[in-house]
Amino acid sequence: MSHTNIQKIAIVRLSALGDIINSAVVLQFIKQQYPDAKIDWITEEVFSSILENHPLINKIYTINLKKIKKSKKISELLSMISKLKNLDNYDLIIDMQGLIKSAIVSKIIGKNTHGFDKDSSREGISSLFYNTTSKIAYDENVIKRNCFVVADALGFEITDKMLLDKKPVFKTDKKLNDEKLKIAIVIGASWKSKKYPKEKIAMLCDVLKKECVLIWGNKDEKNDALWIAKNSFYAKLAPKFSLGELVSFISSVDLVIGNDTGPTHIAWAQNIPSITLFGPTTSRMIYETPINKYIKSPSKVDINNINKNDFSISEIKVEDVVNMAKGLLNNGL
Repeated sequence: MSHTNIQKIAIVRLSALGDIINSAVVLQFIKQQYPDAKIDWITEEVFSSILENHPLINKIYTINLKKIKKSKKISELLSMISKLKNLDNYDLIIDMQGLIKSAIVSKIIGKNTHGFDKDSSREGISSLFYNTTSKIAYDENVIKRNCFVVADALGFEITDKMLLDKKPVFKTDKKLNDEKLKIAIVIGASWKSKKYPKEKIAMLCDVLKKECVLIWGNKDEKNDALWIAKNSFYAKLAPKFSLGELVSFISSVDLVIGNDTGPTHIAWAQNIPSITLFGPTTSRMIYETPINKYIKSPSKVDINNINKNDFSISEIKVEDVVNMAKGLLNNGL
């Protein structure tokens, strides 16, 4: 198929929050090459709100695989398949996820599918569902992988310079009008071993001696945030944010410090200085820039066999985080 004929594109990236955030950067690059193309996005319902009202997305289509898996109702599965089959007749469907579930969703939508080849994804069998594939090492930086599979499918290149010069990925309603230097700390993560200890976060806030707003997402994280706020004069709880409110808030702070999780990745997406703390995962999950840095614990990580019992993030020194923060804020602390 000639790339010049591409007018309608579907992107399949079902989950999770951080991966969707890191994937959405491709929208601006697609539009630079195909300004008249309509881009639709298929995602899990729970994550769709972060993409709502995105000026470069034509339509968002949601599915709820978790609900179908839980209910085990054939009728719900058939309803989802029918919904996907009735979507627009796309010129190209790009699976940015590379899992069997995302590959099947892509194939149901239409025949012109593109994704990672069998050696480039965690679930190599997914490649059987694509018409064309891209080859890129699985251990390559995830943002570069996201960009490569899309650019390769559409016949252009996304360079490091383009990524460094990117516009903020998400539009925000407003900026907070606050002169005080503000630091957001993302205390949660999907696994306990990805969380920097609350005791060290309290110490971090005390040493920084600047207002530290604690971002939390569920009851357990709120309890941890309450403990930190009780044990540090400089820490305070953020309100319960919707995803849209979270993007707006993070877009308004001077620095984000957090675990390897979606809200921390928003900082990179929005061109806000950040420090990501890694324990059982690796820095391939972020795109390092002069303002987006990371600190990795001493442990060795096998990305093909992640050890969720690796709690080495607790070995990261508060002093190292503080020194990096001071550097990012031009010693303004």
